[in-house]
Parts: sequence; structure tokens; C-alpha cells
Amino acid sequence: MSFNTICVVGLGYIGLPTAAMLASRQKTVIGVDINQYAVDTINAGNVHIVEPGLDVIVRSAVAEGYLKAVISPLPADAFFIAVPTPFLGEVGADESYQPDLSFIEAASRAIAKVLKKGNLVILESTCPVGATERMAEWLAEERTDLSFPQTHGEDSDIRIAYCPERVLPGHVVKELVENDRIIGGMTDRCASDAVNIYKCFVEGECLKTNVRTAEMAKLTENASRDVGIAFANELSIICDKLDINVWELIAVANRHPRVNILKPGPGVGGHCIAVDPWFIVSSAPKEARLIRAAREINDDKPSWVLEKVKLALADFLQVNPDRSAREVTIVCYGLAFKPDIDDLRESPSVMIVSNIVSSHPGRVVVVEPYIDHLPDSIEKAELMDFQDARHLSAIHLMLVDHSIFKENRPSSDLIIDTRGIWL
Repeated sequence: MSFNTICVVGLGYIGLPTAAMLASRQKTVIGVDINQYAVDTINAGNVHIVEPGLDVIVRSAVAEGYLKAVISPLPADAFFIAVPTPFLGEVGADESYQPDLSFIEAASRAIAKVLKKGNLVILESTCPVGATERMAEWLAEERTDLSFPQTHGEDSDIRIAYCPERVLPGHVVKELVENDRIIGGMTDRCASDAVNIYKCFVEGECLKTNVRTAEMAKLTENASRDVGIAFANELSIICDKLDINVWELIAVANRHPRVNILKPGPGVGGHCIAVDPWFIVSSAPKEARLIRAAREINDDKPSWVLEKVKLALADFLQVNPDRSAREVTIVCYGLAFKPDIDDLRESPSVMIVSNIVSSHPGRVVVVEPYIDHLPDSIEKAELMDFQDARHLSAIHLMLVDHSIFKENRPSSDLIIDTRGIWL
């Protein structure tokens, strides 16, 4: 079957670029999102997220009639599901985190109403192992008149596959095209049909496998990075205790031909690395010891940063006994979970600044060049331009190494640099 009309459910940081890329290849794309603002923005030829180059592609696709956004799914030849998969929160004595599949379930039941024989359903959301099979069950529950791979194998009416995104925010448009894709099918035919769609815009290799391997591959990639970051973060804490410059240490250690230590930071954020390893832990809590330990180290790093802020404030007040904490300004640089993007999801910087705002009696200034208003949790802080903030007499806390921050160092000796760009 040819796949000329494609419905993409979820128009966020992955769904919208995917929809736009398909539309740029002259596929008729129906984008679905429950956010009316996002739908209206896209239909006007604009974008509601910051991603370099995406606005041009969306504007052209909408103008040429290949892309439109709606609230509810419409009939199509293939369906992509790219909705959030957060975790429910800390549960149980073993402190594991359980994945929340409610968004996938809701999307599955919504598209089930318009499925027809020969359709292909591709799950792109990052998810725990077995989620694609659960999606197939939800679809089957809604459409008993159709057959699915779990019961009819290669002869099923509906094809089902899993293909996780593997892109870097800020480089999504380029990497959607150039990166290899892992495509897991519930049957070989399911995988082959999915490959046929992706090859219309993917120049990288499309690697076929089964759905469970594809699901685990995505989690493994992010868990591996999480472990590497945890080593760097733990090293930074040890070096601070031993009065060693961790940035110099890492630089010289990395001169070894087989050593590549990552850079430490204030924690780990984003919709992938801060969440995905817990999906492995939830599936194998007794076995995933290293993965759990890495998550705990990275989740605890913001507390260490906050303690450094408290110590800096105490030291300042000790040297300046005529001043009170209420008279001290703290400037925080960066809220995004990584440099040069506007994405605040699971950002440790947001948690750190939120804590400072709630506990510090003095003025708190935030410098985040990629947003125009502060999140509700830190609305009491003051959003300021970088060039104005760097001249303030304050404690300056570097959290996110945006490119603009590297141009000039704050004119102050009271600096806490969690990214090593001003030291």
C-alpha cells in the first residue's frame, strides 16, 4: 500500500518536525494536537516551538497545502504517534519511577476510530519495553472488526511498528534527515512498510529489528549517556572536596587516547535522559543497579549546587557583616535543560532557581535569552538581559552554557560556575 496521507498525533518537539519533513516530501500530512493554540499557530504557517530552520519548512508546507493541523485524528494511510511519556513519580519502597502511558493510550484510542484495513501505525514516543505491544492491544480493543499483528502476524489488517527519535534539540531538522533510524516491527512486513515511509526523507540507514529491541535501544542510548554524565558529576563533587579544578582534571585525563570524560553540570534534564533510564529500572528494578545509581547521582546534583549557593551567601555575609541577605542579589544564568534552546522540560536549572526564589529573601534575577516570560514556579524572579545582568553586584550562578554567556564574564568575583565557562 502507498502511504500518501499521513496523520501525526502530537505536534511538539518531535511530532511537528516529523510532520513538516513528511510534508516537505509532498506527503499530505494531518497534524493532530489537543493544544488549540498550537493548531492555530501551525495553520497560520508559524511554529510554537524554537527549532532552527523548522519555521521555514512549516510555512512552506502549509502554504502549499501539504500540512494542516486539527484537534482530532482524521482518516489516513499511516499514523505516527509522538506524544509525551513522562513518569508517574516516585512510588514504592525501592524508589522506582513508573512510566505514564496515558498519553499513548489516549492517542491510540483516538486514531482507532478512523483506522482502516492496510493502515500502518508507528509509535515514536520514548517508552518502556512492551509499550508498542500494549498500544496494539488498545487498538484491537477499540476495533474488533480489524485484525492486528499480535493475533494474525503477517496477515494482519493493521501494521504496527516502533521507531524512536534520535535527534538533538537545536539540530532536529538536520538530524531527522541524516541520522540512522532504528525501526522495530511487530512483524517483518510491519518493519518494511515503516522503512518505506521513513526513506522518503531519511538519508541515514534504516535498521530493521523487532519492537522490543527498538524500544530498548532508545532507552539504552540515553541510559549510557546518563551514566557518563553521572561519573562527571560525581567527579566534580569529589574534586570540590579535594580542592582540585575538575575542568583542568578532565582536560588532562581526556588526553589519554581511550578516555573521554564528559563535562559535569548542575544535573540532567530534558524529556529523554532525565526520564528514560527510569523506564529500564521500572522493568528490571533488581538488575538495573548501575543505571539506578547514575540516576540518583544526577538527580541529587541540584541539591549540591544549592548548597554551594548557600555557602557563597554565608561567606559574603561574613565578610560584609553590615549587609543582610535581603540586600544580596543572586543572578542565575540559564533555565533550559541544554544550551541554545528554549526547552525547559525536566530542567534541573528550573528546580534550582525555583528553590532559590522560595528561600532567598533578596532579589533573584534570571537570564534566559530563549524565553520571554518566566515559568509560574519562579514568576517572582526578574527576567533580565545578559548584558545588564552581568554588571550587577551579585552572586552569579552559571547553570546553562548558552553561547551568548561565553562572550563575556560577569564583572564580579562572586561566581559559581557549574559549567566551567568562566573559570
